[in-house]
Amino acid sequence: MDTGLLPVLLGGVIVVLLLAALSGLRVVYQYERGVIFVLGRLIGAKGPGVFWVPPLISRMRKIDLRIVTVDLPPQEGVTRDNVTVGVGAVLFFYVVNPNDAVNNVLDYSKATVQIAQTTLRSVLGQSLLDQVLSNREEINRNVQATMDERTEPWGLKVTAVEIKDVQLPVSMQRAMAKQAEAEREKRAKVLLAQGELLAAQTLADAAQLLSTEPISLQLRYLQTITEVATEKSSTLIFPLPLDLVVPLATLLRRLAGSAGSAGGGGVASAASPHANHAPAPAPAPAPAPVIVPAESVAPLAQAARPTFHTGES
Repeated sequence: MDTGLLPVLLGGVIVVLLLAALSGLRVVYQYERGVIFVLGRLIGAKGPGVFWVPPLISRMRKIDLRIVTVDLPPQEGVTRDNVTVGVGAVLFFYVVNPNDAVNNVLDYSKATVQIAQTTLRSVLGQSLLDQVLSNREEINRNVQATMDERTEPWGLKVTAVEIKDVQLPVSMQRAMAKQAEAEREKRAKVLLAQGELLAAQTLADAAQLLSTEPISLQLRYLQTITEVATEKSSTLIFPLPLDLVVPLATLLRRLAGSAGSAGGGGVASAASPHANHAPAPAPAPAPAPVIVPAESVAPLAQAARPTFHTGES
């Protein structure tokens, strides 16, 4: 054997060994871990950074540790009160244990999505429609807790499950719209009744306060006449106050009674025996109310106000 070929062979062996050694170098990013298998045996997860594995007999699988976001398609389900709804959600999870994520499940991402869909349907079947619409936080917590329990052997952690859309049938939407309209009408009627009650109480208090001072009623009466008379196209019915009508009616009844007693004897003596059978005269018709144009009442009201103050003082 030529001694000149020995250094060449030695150099070639060194180069092959160097290349083999360099082929065992692995680089893993900060957000990744490398799960190492040597001759089919799980060694463990390594990283981040640069490390060496035995070449030709080892295999590495990189696992991303960042949070994965999965948009779940709308899931058709029937609630506990027998209403068909479609619910869409968003799933957030990440890998906690890379060894379990590789060794215990074939495709942890696909398996997690399937578990999320079935769990969401199951929770919907245990909830009422009102809970799905108004209490989503509780449903999200129930789905998350169930998924945590099922994905823990896979080395996963579900951080959140958020319901983002609830699809209702058209008939149910119309029924809910009618219910909301009826609720608003009920509130409007209650507010109107409360307003009328408050107005009635205020008017009662005002009437009680005005009754303590008779002069206030007269002032209010004159003020009302003045306000009505400002409209030239109005026609005002001018009633007389009761405190003026009652004394006048009493005086007229007294005068009529005294005149009847004075002339009763002469009428009885002059009457014939058949006078008692004469029919009684018909009662006179009641006087119609006096209707006065508004423009003619305003000067009277303005003129009556200072006279009334002078009389009371």
